Amino acid sequence: MPDPAFCRTVVYANWREAALQVRREFDDCDVAMVGSYCPDGLAAIETMLQSNASVKTFYDIDTPITMAKLQADDAEYLKREQVPGFDIYFSFTGGPMLQTLERQFGARLALPLYCSFEPQSSLNKSRSYICDLSYMGTYAADRQQKLDELLCKPAARLPHKKFRVAGPQYPTSLKWPANVERLIHLEPKLHAAFYTSSRLSLNITRQLMIEAGYSPSVRLFEAAGYGATIVSDYWPGLETFFTPGEEILIARRADDVAAYIEGLGESDLQRISRNAQERVLAQHSAAARAAEFEKYVTEAVRIRPVAAAL
Repeated sequence: MPDPAFCRTVVYANWREAALQVRREFDDCDVAMVGSYCPDGLAAIETMLQSNASVKTFYDIDTPITMAKLQADDAEYLKREQVPGFDIYFSFTGGPMLQTLERQFGARLALPLYCSFEPQSSLNKSRSYICDLSYMGTYAADRQQKLDELLCKPAARLPHKKFRVAGPQYPTSLKWPANVERLIHLEPKLHAAFYTSSRLSLNITRQLMIEAGYSPSVRLFEAAGYGATIVSDYWPGLETFFTPGEEILIARRADDVAAYIEGLGESDLQRISRNAQERVLAQHSAAARAAEFEKYVTEAVRIRPVAAAL
């Protein structure tokens, strides 16, 4: 987004060039935010904390990784002593990890701000299937065992069915069943067609996110938003985002996936996908997330004098 309509984007060559202008922006803003994995995060956070920004926030898109770094004193983009300086610590992960951030690391207010789905002006309602089960995701070693179990094994057992895997960086040494089609890369504009061209869409979660729980991926919301019928591995907190059996299907082994592929009729697929899509558009759209953000900021301002007095 080099020139988005809703904000001004500035690209800088090095932090020294940008620091003074950033400080001016912080001093003049209602809400200041620094995100995780920012290459100049440590310096940016210090600039923000020393500024006159009305509300100072941190947005963590990978909280389990960040907490591991904080515990190991690995200050790549955030120092432990910086955490209490934020008015709000926003996190892609909810659940018990938020309490840990407050109790163990001194966060004033740790709140979930999950990823979201940006609905298009007109969502595609038609479904024209070219495969039975598909999966989209970059290769990750800690996901591969589940991909083998939940996609490759069913594919080998059901040679008359069609499967697709989209995503880069898979080792060339991997052997795929003959009925698995591989797509190396899909542009975002092709995602909707990918999801809706499959009877079932597989979601697989990274191990750290499973251990933390309450960590829905952007692909999960995207697939549901576009009208896919999702089969997912289980992780703690999943049922707070989608109701199993009504909005999402849970699979723990190849047998579960095979049963869904062979046993579910079109009416079942439509019912589950419609329920999931309605849930995402109501609760996990970009507009819904923006409303949550504003509510949280207002609450932080409201309780700040009380916290200061204590």
